[in-house]
Parts: sequence; C-alpha cells; structure tokens
Amino acid sequence: MIDDIRELKQKANQLRRNIIEMTYQSERKIHVGPALSCIDILAALYFKFMRIDPENPMWEDRDRFILSKGHAYAALYAALCERGFFDKKELKTVRHINSKLQGHPAMYKTPGVDMTVGSLGNGLGIGLGMAYYLKLIGKPSKVFVMLGDGELNEGAIWETVMQAPVRKADNLIALVDYNHYQSCGSCEDILPMGRLGDKWKDFGWNVLEMNGHDMADIVNKIAIAINFHGAPTVIIAHTVKGKGISFMENQNIWHVNKVTQEQYKKAMDELKEEARWI
Repeated sequence: MIDDIRELKQKANQLRRNIIEMTYQSERKIHVGPALSCIDILAALYFKFMRIDPENPMWEDRDRFILSKGHAYAALYAALCERGFFDKKELKTVRHINSKLQGHPAMYKTPGVDMTVGSLGNGLGIGLGMAYYLKLIGKPSKVFVMLGDGELNEGAIWETVMQAPVRKADNLIALVDYNHYQSCGSCEDILPMGRLGDKWKDFGWNVLEMNGHDMADIVNKIAIAINFHGAPTVIIAHTVKGKGISFMENQNIWHVNKVTQEQYKKAMDELKEEARWI
C-alpha cells in the first residue's frame, strides 16, 4: 500500500489516463465527467486504505466499496485494473457486448466489484445492510459508499441516513462527490441541497468535509473517518466535474460523451504534463 502523498498523486494521474483511454477506445459514450471528479478519492481508497486482496476478491475480511453513483463506472474500473483485479487490456472493452466491464458495475461479471449498482439511490441502504451484518458477526471490515450529489435527490438515501445512526453503524463511511452537477444540469438549479453537512449532522452522522482533489486532505479525512467510533461518518468531498482535463472541467456536456482523436491527444498531453510536476 502507498503511504507517500506524492505517490498517491501519481497513481491518481495514472487512473485519469486510464479513464481517458476508456473514453477514447470504447464504442459507446462514457460517463467521463463524474468519473474524473471522484478519481482522487478512489486512488486513496484503493491504494492506501482499503483492506482488499486482488488474488482473493471475495476474502471475507475485506473492506467493501459500493459505487452508488454507478454511472462513474470508469473510475472504479480504472482503479480495479490498476490494483490488479483484471488485465488492463479489458479497459478497451468497456460497454462492449459480453465485456466484463459493463455500463454499470456488476458484481458477478467484474472481479473486485462488491455490489451491482445502476438505479440511483440504493447504494447507501445496501451499504448499511453490509455494515450492520459485518458488525454483528464481529468482522473488522469497513464499508465505503460513494454517492453523487445529484443522487441525493433520491428519497431512499435519506431513509438510510435516518436509520444508520440508530444501528450505530460506525463501520459505514459515506462519501459524497459534491461536484454540483447532475445529468440534466446544475444541482443548485434542479434541487438545491442547502447546508448539506447540517442535514447529515441533524440525523446523527459524524460529518467531515474535504477538498476532493487535495490528496493530503483526502488521506487525513478518510483516516479520521476510519478511526471514528459511535456513529457512521459522511465525508462531503468538494470536487470539480471533469477534474484534470481543462476542456472538461465544469462542462456538463462531459457528463457522458466520447473524445475525438484531437481531444484524446490534448487530454493525455495535459496529464503527462501534470505528472511532470507532481
């Protein structure tokens, strides 16, 4: 596992390259914007914090990760292949017929995927079920659930937000990718969340906020969450949709799209230049 912040930044840069490769190679459009906004967090989880074994994906004592915002599958696949769960050549097959890597993660198709997701709003409830069971049988495992800010429109999430503190599920850690956009536009225009942290706090959660692109802050806040006892933790990560590619940042046209050859070259050149300065 990686302890050095600089090495984690380098890993996140590589994961971004993986995402751009998928966006260029796939026959279909890829949800590139929401993948790029959460990839720094996944780099920290998969290469520093999560207790997992690529040689034994179903290890009983592993930590679990649920990508509730399943349309960001490219971020998860980028991390899983880099971590060794499957060969990198599989990335060229994303969303192809019969590929291991479908348009939403599927647990019986893709090694390392802990839960099939697709319909938004279900991941946190499933995560609570996992966390509560693991706690009851005395397992040390943590359950991490990545939520989208647009996904918070779903009422099922708030039912779980109410329930989790009652169950004292302090092994459950929710991460909100707060990039301020959803598929149809700005979250603030569609359904404003207001003082988001206060909402979770009022229901009994331990609430942390972080810069979702500052690796030192990410590592610090996840470490705090892992070591917190008595209540579940939510980390609200302030992020930028399309982060890392200049022409994609805060441009919702990149919620789901393909890159041209020219755009692919520009994106990869930018990432190579960034890597030089890490």
